[in-house]
Amino acid sequence: MLRTTADSKNNLLLLFQNPNEPVFAQKDDGKTVIELPEEYYTDRYRPLGDELSTRFGEDATNKVVLKAVASLPDLSFASALSKDAGFSLFNQAHKDMASKLMQIFMDQPDAETLMSVAAYCKDRVNAYLFQYSLSVAMQHRDDTKNITLPSIVTTFPDKFVDPSAFPKAREEGALVAEENRQHINIPMEFTSNNKEVEQKLAYFREDIGVNMHHWHWHLVYPGEGPDQIVRKDRRGELFYYMHNQVIARYNVDRICARLEKAKPLTNIRSIIPEAYFPKIIRSKLNRAYPPRVANMTLQDVNRTDAVVEVADIERWRDRIYQAIDQGQVIDSKGKTISLNGLQGIDILGDIVESSALSPNKLVYGDLHNQGHNLISFVHDPEQKYLEEFGVMGDVTTAMRDPIFYRWHSFIDTVFQRHKKLQPSYVANTELAYAGVTVSSVNVQITQGKNTKPNTLLTFWQKSDVDLSSGLDFGPEGNVYASFTHLQHAPFAYTIGVENKASAQKIGTCRIFMCPINDDRGQPITKFEEQRSLMIEMDKFTVYLNPGQNTIRRRSDESSITIPYERSFRKIGSKFTPTDAAEKAQFQFCGCGWPQHMLIPKGSPEGTKFNIFVMISNYELDRVNQPDLKNPCNDAASFCGLKDQKYPDKRAMGFPFDRPYKVAGLNDFRKLGSNMALGECEIKFTNALINRT
Repeated sequence: MLRTTADSKNNLLLLFQNPNEPVFAQKDDGKTVIELPEEYYTDRYRPLGDELSTRFGEDATNKVVLKAVASLPDLSFASALSKDAGFSLFNQAHKDMASKLMQIFMDQPDAETLMSVAAYCKDRVNAYLFQYSLSVAMQHRDDTKNITLPSIVTTFPDKFVDPSAFPKAREEGALVAEENRQHINIPMEFTSNNKEVEQKLAYFREDIGVNMHHWHWHLVYPGEGPDQIVRKDRRGELFYYMHNQVIARYNVDRICARLEKAKPLTNIRSIIPEAYFPKIIRSKLNRAYPPRVANMTLQDVNRTDAVVEVADIERWRDRIYQAIDQGQVIDSKGKTISLNGLQGIDILGDIVESSALSPNKLVYGDLHNQGHNLISFVHDPEQKYLEEFGVMGDVTTAMRDPIFYRWHSFIDTVFQRHKKLQPSYVANTELAYAGVTVSSVNVQITQGKNTKPNTLLTFWQKSDVDLSSGLDFGPEGNVYASFTHLQHAPFAYTIGVENKASAQKIGTCRIFMCPINDDRGQPITKFEEQRSLMIEMDKFTVYLNPGQNTIRRRSDESSITIPYERSFRKIGSKFTPTDAAEKAQFQFCGCGWPQHMLIPKGSPEGTKFNIFVMISNYELDRVNQPDLKNPCNDAASFCGLKDQKYPDKRAMGFPFDRPYKVAGLNDFRKLGSNMALGECEIKFTNALINRT
């Protein structure tokens, strides 16, 4: 029996299934059909409307009837981007289109009207543009922000998975009953072999969770769009800090592999020795992302969809350098804005990214985004060969390319130029916490017997991702691909703290980690180098009773990460949770570094690390804001809090965001009894363990 549903909010999830299929195609493995008003069909299908509605509804048990909207939106602004072209958040024209489409979705009075208008738009605009704009709008509308949106890896698996998996998945889905289908194995080495030295870091660059994090952060913090979407607390600073930590983590893993740190792409006219052959496809056209061969040089880009000169990058860079050195920028009205104080890095972040919040795009330009564009079109800068952008032109794929880390290492040097001009923290008033002494720092694996203290273990793990929702015109039911990723044994910190006061004290426990030796195995002794390799591991509030206190904190409680299950949640209305607590884990909750990549890989012989712990004065950290019972505040360090201020008054990365005139890390630790150093070793075992 066919039943009609009017659950407009969850019906919106149907529009994320099989993104390249028309709206009228059956959803939920053939169980649901969307009935369109006649004028909603595109020119290709309008003459067949009656036939299509009968044909695609005959096996469905659930019908979604769309109400006709009196005034349908004018989508001519998106016509320049064809339905099957690539969509790039680094392309200003594409960002402008997304901003206008977001505004259309934000302007709809209720979820039912939004469903109707979005369905009309879906078949008329670029698939990637549509999915991105609707996702951003839904997570910012009051009536849809609690809907659990799908993971992009299930919507567009082609951006994350070896394309050889798709023919196998379709074969398995077409010929084998769902309960008997085998998982499609994705090999670890499908972009290069061990003759290419950068392959040693492929597990990091091509990790599905890492690339999803990058996409999700830019989804939560879009650079363009309606003001209520873009204007978030400390957005520019978050752009700086999230990417700063990604580079630090990447460099630490390079040290574990005995590779030198990524070289900043400071001279953009120099030869780029790194090649990259991504071997992933754009499913709509079934074309591969173009590769970049070794020893190419960036050239001026002059295409119908992008125009930028190498000299533009150099000019914007020099103007930003000048502003940093002068400690001020000039806004579009000629007003001087200081870069000193806590606001400076936030303003600078908006300028470098050229977000809608940049005070003067005309003067300071579009440094970050156009750098991505120059690199992504290096193979066809004048559109002679009708090639689209490479992986550096897409936030879902950019982190796969070794050049991403060189470009963002340069971007980080711009921010560090500013940080080095800021006054050092005052030890007695800004670093120390009187009466608090951190006496010991240890880590211990929490699973298994007879585990060695201060020794952490990493290994390979096999996990699964469902490809079915992204296989357009493909099989019904689930089809899984198995991929291999880095994983670590769960562990916990044990921190000894003494409160010498007679009353309870509140503090913020900040945990960082950095390698003890460099890529050559030599001790890293200079504080500035140690500071640049500090990776934040956790940050949380502690309550210290008078006397001795023991703080225990599990690795899966980290303020940096989100769990595996949240990254790879399933798609579709039939998977929408009914439990209120699960339902509260809405789209924002997908933002965070993947838990399985929390610690560096280490090495078979063991890589030694310092563990730095600081308990800072909560009165200097506290941010006054309402307690909204936010269900996804666990990755706040990189992603902030939904609809709230960033939950730490200090500069992001404190206390290592600024230089300090000390010889080494141990000397810095001695500036306050509230800081302590521990040591641990990370050992990598080349073993493969299935997820249980």
